[in-house]
Amino acid sequence: MFPEKSLRARFALQLATAGAMLIVIFSVMLYHYTKITILEGVVFELKSKAKQFSDGEIKFSDFKAHNILAKIQKNSNNLVNLQFTQEKQANKTFLTLIYPCNDNIILTLKKDTTKYTNMVDQILINILVVNATVTSLVLFYAMFLSRILLFPIKILSKNLLNLNENRLEEIKSDQIPNEFKPLGDSLNQLIKRLKIVSNYQKELFTGAAHELKTPLAVMKTKNEVTLIKPREPQKYIEALKNNNNSIDQMNKMISSILAIGRQEGAQFEEATKIDIIAFLHDISRNFLLLARAENKDIKTDFSPPSLTLNLQITLLTNIIQNFIQNAIKFSPPNSVILVSSEIKDDKFIIKVIDEGEGIKQNQDLFAPFKRYGDKTGAGLGLFLAKNAAATLGGDIEIKNRSDRSGAIASFSLPINKT
Repeated sequence: MFPEKSLRARFALQLATAGAMLIVIFSVMLYHYTKITILEGVVFELKSKAKQFSDGEIKFSDFKAHNILAKIQKNSNNLVNLQFTQEKQANKTFLTLIYPCNDNIILTLKKDTTKYTNMVDQILINILVVNATVTSLVLFYAMFLSRILLFPIKILSKNLLNLNENRLEEIKSDQIPNEFKPLGDSLNQLIKRLKIVSNYQKELFTGAAHELKTPLAVMKTKNEVTLIKPREPQKYIEALKNNNNSIDQMNKMISSILAIGRQEGAQFEEATKIDIIAFLHDISRNFLLLARAENKDIKTDFSPPSLTLNLQITLLTNIIQNFIQNAIKFSPPNSVILVSSEIKDDKFIIKVIDEGEGIKQNQDLFAPFKRYGDKTGAGLGLFLAKNAAATLGGDIEIKNRSDRSGAIASFSLPINKT
């Protein structure tokens, strides 16, 4: 009826088992209580008559009027306390009381309790029938309840099955119970990220086609113009050099596209524990020579002195390298680039501050193949950094400085996610 690893089957079985155990325990208690209650009247009657006989209030012949078989014996065993015994004879049951009247005489009273025993047996049968009925109802209710509890999962599954690259709609929270809203929120966050990745991929492929098609068209035009009529050897050499320059630019573009593939592979890199402050010191020193070669300087201000985080080093390297490379590229000579870090609101924040011209706030800096200013490049650096930050569970932001010209590139990473 259910698959081998069915959560619904396990829930229904556990609920039915617990319900059945409670019913059995209650039924056993009810049966013994009923049995004692029914026979309690007979016990009280025998004890009362025996005491009356011992006190001389009734005669021995009076027992027969109450359907009690009486017998007097010597107290040869020096019995002190009264005793009750139950026995069955010829489909009849009897309750016997052995009552010591004194040190010499024992009074034995026996009464037929067949009708009471039959009554108790019938009650037992009724209890068993009720138990079977109630257990079946509990099992049915458990299956029905499990179906209701799993219904939100079916809604979520149905919504996810309808998703594709052209239809990434978020799950409406009003369609699921409050207990499943955290799951729905997590799925919506995943859908948002899929939307971003899908849009970026479309822009990436469109941009790559455009960036590669344009130099090819230029190369073809130059070749056609050169071949229209015979020219001097120097003209052919110049055309070939121009084509080689275009090919070099295309190779850079292809290398940048390949970097995207390497970054996607880095997303599956195993996270390792590193001292991120020591890492920032190392990467800043590595770029210091490059900055000084362009008559620029790099200063650092890291806080705390040490911090161990668990993350993918390759992705973090892509982010920080891009920040520092852009700061060096867009900063004027004799300027200082500051690389700093701090912990704020349970987030570890890395900042790279330059003294360049700043950015235009209305531009999408993270779109692929978008180049700003008069600097060369493929226009994929910030696009790759944005994706790397999202994979690490953080976010990046580029904004202008408020104290002077320049930009601030920051990467914030929640510490509890590492």
